[in-house]
Amino acid sequence: MSIDDPILIDLFRSAARVVVFTGAGVSAESGVPTFRNALTGHWAKFDPAELATTEAYERNPEMVSRWYDGRRCEIGECRPNAGHLALAEFERRVVGRGGRFMIATQNIDRLHQAGGSKSVIELHGTLWVWRCMDCGEEGEERGPAFVEYPPRCACGGMRRPGVVWFGEALPEGAIELAEELVGACDLLLSLGTSSVVYPAAGLIDAALQGGAQVLEVNPEATAYSGRVHWSIRGKSGEVLPELMGAAFG
Repeated sequence: MSIDDPILIDLFRSAARVVVFTGAGVSAESGVPTFRNALTGHWAKFDPAELATTEAYERNPEMVSRWYDGRRCEIGECRPNAGHLALAEFERRVVGRGGRFMIATQNIDRLHQAGGSKSVIELHGTLWVWRCMDCGEEGEERGPAFVEYPPRCACGGMRRPGVVWFGEALPEGAIELAEELVGACDLLLSLGTSSVVYPAAGLIDAALQGGAQVLEVNPEATAYSGRVHWSIRGKSGEVLPELMGAAFG
């Protein structure tokens, strides 16, 4: 499907309530490996469930925290790509004309914020924040690798990454806010996601049921490709700048 559709271009110029749903593909363009693709070398022998549950952390906190800290340091070398920057510019334009703009992301790297986006719901938490499993104190970690594993809180408790593990609920209020905004939006962008992880993937259903126009951008077709209004095969870092250029020059 072409990005030259005048109806889509006009929507970019006029939409007053925009929600963007992003998945791992958006971050992959910045060099962030997907969760399973990050299981390389020594870690290739591990099943994801061995590294992404509370039970796994309690069973082997040194191993799990070492892997997540390595991933934190790896992501620290990545930078926002053209897709992140295009979304930040789109937000500035929508908000500038009095509209509302929100990104709901499954990504844990905060590259949207680094690229200039202001309104971001982190559906799966973030790898930059670590939380004590005893007292609950949280702190952002932007420095080098930890000197001990697991890292410890001042109270002596073990600290864990602030991401959503298998079997855990999404951050309190995150999906509810996302659903509320999607239900009232005129335009939903679904970017770089296979749209199979629930409840986040249900946002596309909610947008369609609410009468919003939906654009999907993904290198491969998804279960929603035949249901949305526009489905473009490609990378968001290539497609979004073209759409912004067509809409705003």
